[in-house]
Amino acid sequence: MVVVQSYTVAIIMCFVTMLCWGSWGNTQKLASKEWRFQLFYWDYSIGVLLLALILAFTMGSIGTDGRSFLEDLGQADTSNLWSAFLGGVVFNLSNILLVVAIDIAGLAVAFPVGVGLALVLGVITNYIGSPVGNPTFLFLGVACVVIAIIVNAVAYRKLSGTSEKTVSKGLLIAIIAGVLMGFFYRFVAASMSEISAHLEPGKLSPYTAVVIFSIGVFLSNFIWNTIMMAKPLVGQPVKYADYFKQGNMKLHAIGILGGVIWGLGMAFNIIASGPAGFAISYGLGQGATMIAAFWGVFIWKEFKNAPAGTNKLLSLMFISFIIGLGLIIAARLV
Repeated sequence: MVVVQSYTVAIIMCFVTMLCWGSWGNTQKLASKEWRFQLFYWDYSIGVLLLALILAFTMGSIGTDGRSFLEDLGQADTSNLWSAFLGGVVFNLSNILLVVAIDIAGLAVAFPVGVGLALVLGVITNYIGSPVGNPTFLFLGVACVVIAIIVNAVAYRKLSGTSEKTVSKGLLIAIIAGVLMGFFYRFVAASMSEISAHLEPGKLSPYTAVVIFSIGVFLSNFIWNTIMMAKPLVGQPVKYADYFKQGNMKLHAIGILGGVIWGLGMAFNIIASGPAGFAISYGLGQGATMIAAFWGVFIWKEFKNAPAGTNKLLSLMFISFIIGLGLIIAARLV
């Protein structure tokens, strides 16, 4: 399998993760113009699984390091398989709630609040599980991200035409999604061997872990998304028949593309966790909050009707995120 051992390459891969995780939401925004997010999400989960399988049978099965995907899957302990699977189940619930928050509050708010909170919790839990990096720099970086989250929430409340009830609902759902998302990565990390080139017996390679995780995402969709279809937090109930009646090749392709984009980010992040450490790898990947906020502010114009002074808050948010990400990167270098 292909193994990354350079910290520089790992950082580049984490930046790719950041771009992927911060950009896949655009596909949901595009699809939501024609059909409900619950229907989009079925294709999204298929895309995540397809990308994981493609990487497992290519990058995960060539080279002389580690084990090939099928060999690794055959020797894996059941407990590690369940750990990676549970990570997918937890992530899926959090991500569905995040998509609901995007539907209510927009990319510029749902991502910084939800995923920003996930970054904070994820860095803490993953550092406890695998303490790699300078804790002072790491947690100062996290503190900057917290400031960015708070500033973003204040900016959102200034939007004209947004009721207090809608503001509170959007923020609350984003917060719940963020708390859940902060813990899924630890389940996946716990299933893996930390030294990718010399895999521990019973542990999973990064490629196998991502496949099992993706199966957890896809299968749990029959529970979480079915509930969301029958009892949606926004709008009327959705029927399974709508997926076939309302969908077309373009809409299905947009959803699958969204899953492929997110899945590529997940795979690169897990692969990069070897030289970078789980806390740093996850923390950098969740810098996606800044990318998503950029899309929401500058492309989708979600703050175009905001009152005077809001732009200063948004600038402070971006500056805080950038400083925070820089400190997280430096945590492995000092």
